[in-house]
Parts: sequence; structure tokens; C-alpha cells
Amino acid sequence: MDDHVDVVVVGGGSTGCGVVRDLARRGIDAVLVEKGNLTHGTTGRMHGLLHSGGRYAVADQKSARECMEENRVLRDIAAHCVEETGGLFVKRPEDSEEYFQEKLEGCHECDIPAEVIDGEEARRREPYLARDVEKAIAVPDAAIDPFRLCVANAADAREHGARIETHAPVTDVLVEDGEVVGVEIEHETGPGKRVHHEPGTTEEIRARYVINATGAWAGNVGGMAGVDVEVRPSKGVMTVMNIRQVDTVVNRCQPKGNADIVVPHETACILGTTDKEVDDPEDYPEEEWEVDLMIETLSELVPALKDARTLRSFWGVRPLYEPPGTGTEDPTDITRDYFLLDHADRDELPGMTTIVGGKLTTYRMMAESITDHVCEKLDHDAACDTADAPLPGSEDPAALDTYMEEFGLRSPVARRSRQRLGSKGEDVLDGVDPNPVVCECEGVTRAEVGAAIEDAGSDLNAVRLRTRASMGNCQGGFCTHRIAAELAQEYPEPVVRNAEDELYQERWKGQRHALWGEQLSQAMLNYQLHATTMNRDGDPAGLDEEVAFDAFDAGPAAGGDGASGAGESPGPAAADGGEPDGGVHGDR
Repeated sequence: MDDHVDVVVVGGGSTGCGVVRDLARRGIDAVLVEKGNLTHGTTGRMHGLLHSGGRYAVADQKSARECMEENRVLRDIAAHCVEETGGLFVKRPEDSEEYFQEKLEGCHECDIPAEVIDGEEARRREPYLARDVEKAIAVPDAAIDPFRLCVANAADAREHGARIETHAPVTDVLVEDGEVVGVEIEHETGPGKRVHHEPGTTEEIRARYVINATGAWAGNVGGMAGVDVEVRPSKGVMTVMNIRQVDTVVNRCQPKGNADIVVPHETACILGTTDKEVDDPEDYPEEEWEVDLMIETLSELVPALKDARTLRSFWGVRPLYEPPGTGTEDPTDITRDYFLLDHADRDELPGMTTIVGGKLTTYRMMAESITDHVCEKLDHDAACDTADAPLPGSEDPAALDTYMEEFGLRSPVARRSRQRLGSKGEDVLDGVDPNPVVCECEGVTRAEVGAAIEDAGSDLNAVRLRTRASMGNCQGGFCTHRIAAELAQEYPEPVVRNAEDELYQERWKGQRHALWGEQLSQAMLNYQLHATTMNRDGDPAGLDEEVAFDAFDAGPAAGGDGASGAGESPGPAAADGGEPDGGVHGDR
């Protein structure tokens, strides 16, 4: 059945989720469509940095100011998604003193709080910093969970009347009489997916306006409408280490380069990144040298990284846009600013605007800009309130400490659960008894998994995005079967099996670039646990011949393409989950 709405938003990353929230809160009937899970693209394959703007304070001061402005906003409205780590730009002996001073002056010019500390003070704050670090600039960087952030935006949009349609790729942009009038989507399903529509069916969603918020994939959607959107996708690798070697964001204070940042995130550290232009945001090489570069280069800043265990690596694709006539060859020189491309003005095709560029830190500002634009097009008079209205879970940031103190809950598990759930914690955690820990690495309890299943259905990768279950040191080896078991009360055994396989394979994909040393042993242990203990390799002794053949042929230990690493989550692509941001490759 065809649907008629005011606005269709294509893309379920941070920008798309922010846009549909803003539209819904202004009383506009909106639908968000996404080809995978939320954060399936670039958002699900980022390093989790909430920028202070310090990284752009010399070369891109407009972006720097915007980052600092939105940094303050997100600390208020998305407190349960943010960890206030602080950040350091550190100088080694070979680094330029002139550039260090330019960075400091740039921060001051952009109203970014910045303080110079000596090497001794830097090592007091972060004991694992290299002994030859001379000094550092302290800035208000932070860590942010992109999955939690997008889910919260989508939840608020839905509460205000929006429709959120995931696993629904756009197959066509509808153009009639020279005007965009909607989109056609295909409803997909797969192992562990909650089915809202018959799989394989298409649906036309007719709308007064279409917003293309697909980031690095904006050119693909533009092409369906017959217009050119020349995004310049640039890939970057992130490598996840097994523990937090630092508790502060550590940046190398140099003009630009690869492997220059370490971001503490939850129970791990994420090393980043490279910056190499690619032709296709879903088809590009994931090269071992990039992973080696992360560890070797960043070990100069944090020597402990040399001996740390690497959990996984993942690649994201930046949606860079260069205005016509700029002619920049190096992608590191392209502005991180965002642009609204109104196709009525630009291509004489009314009914659609594309938003490109920008960063997760400025997603809310970007959403406000394009929603203002659409409101003007639709002659809809309503003010934006997203800079002041807390996201679901952040309505009362002080509730965490009050609750912890009142009930004497000082354990790391209890605190992490409360941090993830924010103001919803009491309702979720107090509603299940007993409430054992299901995922020890991330301290995820049965109550959290149950609440996520209520929201996401049997799609355990969607549950993972909401809880972080299976994203810790064992990469699902010890917990995927427990998480899947929580489905057993409501779903039949084949659905539970398929959901477990899909989650296990998603965890496996990102490990293929980390199979050495202790991580190789961990991967083999995980294989044995699932292949042998649970007979997931399809041993004929435990299965009939036909089932055994199908399971064995599917891939290592849980079916699928895990050995080759094909496929992908962030999956990335337009917005599904992988690690903290796009394409079709393994996430962190």
C-alpha cells in the first residue's frame, strides 16, 4: 500500500536521525528510510570522538567553531551518550613548535577552551604517554556513542509521530513532471529480522519533499533522480585495542597525517586513522598496512600499544564534499563543513535537497539547517527546539549519581548499565529479577537485553547497537548464545538460531585483520566454543546429513561469509551498526 507524507528522509545515520527528529518535533509528518540498521553507514564506523574543534582550529576555523558550539549542546541534550574524557594535543621533540603555537592561537580564536601543560603534567594525567612528550594543549574533547545517539534520536522522532523504516533500501526516486514526488523502497528481511512487511515487496512513499541524507552514498540516491552529487568518499581505518590504554583523547599535534589519534571508548581504545580517497563507498580495499600503521605510529605516543591485544579493525568512509571549482587534490585539505544542495536551484529539479559533508559532532546543527530549509519550502512555520530538548535517556543527567548513591550501587557493571540507559535506567533495571549479567565484557544485564528486544525484535545486531552486548574483549565468544537465549521465550528455535548466527558473524568480520598473537588464540577459542560445543560446524554426528552439509558449507562456525570477511556493518553504508561510523565491510 502506498503512503503519503510530508517528508521522506533517506539515510539513517546521525544526520538522517537528527533530521527526522527535528521534523517530527516541528509537527511535520515524516518517514525515515534506511537500507540497513540505524548507523549502517559512516556513523557506525567512526572513532567515537565528540570534537572540541581543536583538530580544525588552524585549517578550518568555521568547522572548529561549529564543533565547539555543538559539543556544548550535546553534553546537555545527550548526556547519557557522552563521556567527558577531555583531550590532549601532545608535542614530541620532532613536532613543530611553530605549529603548536598556531594550534593554541587557533583554539583561542575559535573560543575553544585551551590550556598548555608540560610533559610531566601530561604524564600525570595519562601515565602511559611516551616519556619524550614535551608538552600538550588540553581541550574539551569527549567520547560519544554514535549508536546510542542515533537510536535516541529515532526514538524521539517516533514518539512525535515519525515512522522509522530500517532494512528498506531505496530502489527508485520518483520523479513526475520534472519534480521529485517520493521514493520507492524494498522491504528486506533476513536472519533475526523483525518482519513488518512481506519480504521482497516494494512500497511507494509519496511525499511533498525528499531529503537525501545518505552521506557518502548521496551520489547514488542523486543518480536515481537524474542529478549529479559529486561526493568525494575518503576511507579511514580504525583499530580497536583490548583495554583503555588512555582515559583522555590523545591527538598528535601536527598539521595533518595518518595515525594521529587515540580515543578511549567504553572498555576499549580506538586508534585512527587514515585518509585515502576511494571511488566507491562500498567497494574499496581494506589493507593490512593500514592496521600496522595505526599500531606502529601511535605506539610512539603510547608505547603500551605495542604489546596490547588488537580486537578488530574497521573502515569508515567520510562523506566529503568539495564545492565546484575548488580543485583540491588531497582529501585532507577538503573542508569538513556541510552543504545543502537544493536541486530546484541547482538542477531545476524541485522536491529534493541533498545534505553532504559535516561531522557527527555537528549533526544536530546540520539537521536544524535543512529542516529550516524544508519548512520554508513547505510554508510550515515552526521553531527548532532540538538544542534544548533532551534526548530520551538524558532527561535528568543527575539521576544516575542519585540512584547509585541511594541504592549503594557502586560496581562497574551497575554504573555502566545506568550510564547506557540514562534516565530510563530505573524503569529497565528494576523491572527484572533476577537480573544476571549476560555479557561480562561490557557488563550488559538481562534487563537491558530484554528492553532492547522489545524495541528491536529478534534482530540481535540491533540489540547490540542499543546495549553494546558482544562488543567487548571476547567479541561475542562467551555471550552470543546467552543473548540469543533471551529470544527463546518469544521466538521459535529457527529464528533464535539464525539471530545468533547473524550476530556471531557480525563480530567475526572485523577480526580478520587482527589474527595474530593472543587475538588469534581468542578467535580460535571462539570458533571451538561455537563449532564444537554447540555443533555450529554441522558435524554429521550431531545433525542429519542435509543440515550438516548446509551448515558446513556456510562458513566458519556460524554460517555466512566470516572467513572471507565479505559483507558489512558501524555494516556501514547508509547507516547500520559497526563500531564507533560506512560501506559493506567488517566493523570494529
